[in-house]
Amino acid sequence: MQFMGYVRKNGSVGSRNLVAVIPAVVCANDVAQAIVSQVQGSVGFFHHQGCCQLPPDLDRVTDTLIQLGCSPNVGGALVVSLGCEGTDSDRLAEEIARIGKPIEIIRIQELGGVTRAIAVGVDVAQRIYGQISGFQREPVDASNIVMAIKCGASDATSGMASNCVVGRIADRIVDLGATVIFGETTEFIGAEHILSRRAINKAVGEEIYRIVESMETRAKSLGCDMRKGQPTPGNIAGGLSSIEEKSLGAIVKSGTRPIQGILEYPQSAFGKKGLWIKDTPGREPEILTGMACSGAQCMLFSTGRGAPQGFPTMPVIKICGNPHTYDKMIHDMDINAGCIIDGEKSIEQVAEETFAFMLEVLSGKATKNEAIRYFNAIDIYTMGPVI
Repeated sequence: MQFMGYVRKNGSVGSRNLVAVIPAVVCANDVAQAIVSQVQGSVGFFHHQGCCQLPPDLDRVTDTLIQLGCSPNVGGALVVSLGCEGTDSDRLAEEIARIGKPIEIIRIQELGGVTRAIAVGVDVAQRIYGQISGFQREPVDASNIVMAIKCGASDATSGMASNCVVGRIADRIVDLGATVIFGETTEFIGAEHILSRRAINKAVGEEIYRIVESMETRAKSLGCDMRKGQPTPGNIAGGLSSIEEKSLGAIVKSGTRPIQGILEYPQSAFGKKGLWIKDTPGREPEILTGMACSGAQCMLFSTGRGAPQGFPTMPVIKICGNPHTYDKMIHDMDINAGCIIDGEKSIEQVAEETFAFMLEVLSGKATKNEAIRYFNAIDIYTMGPVI
């Protein structure tokens, strides 16, 4: 089984071939956005970090941006630095260059301000796009797939339909010798013992308990529990009564295969096979960023109430478990898993259709959020305060 991908110099395989315009700090977002608006084939990571943070978070932001730039879906990159940020923009550019991607860096302060930086940046991004635009897809084995999975805007149909579809595909991907990454540590709470039993060894099982406890402790440090934050008001309106019930439905999407280990938020999954957990929150801007910097070529996203957003460099396939939502949001949802609820198709049938659609997306077919460019709301999950 194969798909048509871009084989990179380091051996990774991309489903897209984009110029990533990477602001090193929030202060450079507007310049980066202006560049992206003028250069075909470019996308931007418009995050809100990079300055006035504690050193561990500045390192975390730098590492995350590095891995976003190293994504196999990125053919080349332009780093936009203000010139005085806390992130290490030089290391950012050097690490991306190390794996053989064309990359350049511009500094707004050195160039004399915003208008000059935009003009220079447009020229540079255009030049990089010219370098990568001739890259050709070639057939590659399905064992090269790195697939991320998530559920969001969930309701009762998510755990009964769309999450089940994703779980079937997750098992199939693992059985093909490829890689699946799932996260949303918040949505392990109450089900961590089930996940722990699937760990390949005791140490991995203990790590699952550790990340859940750490997430709970972080919430309690503010003198409250997770109610209203998790489950969300939308989850509750959709029939999910508690975080435990939400978790039991959420973990279904991970399938049944053994869990190989835990990835930290900025960590790449390149070279890792099987099913892996990435320690992330559940909110879309932060988890999608974490999954993209894992090197995922695409994401399967299960939803019930309808979550339309995507990610700049990672195609996000929306699988909707609620037939009413699918009908209302047909221009945002890629796959109708609501037909399972209606009794028209089985989980296995929808999983087969979704798998075939995913191979098309990996080979170049656009998802609905890509087609309307609804993918700019991204952010990076940091741990400490802004100071």
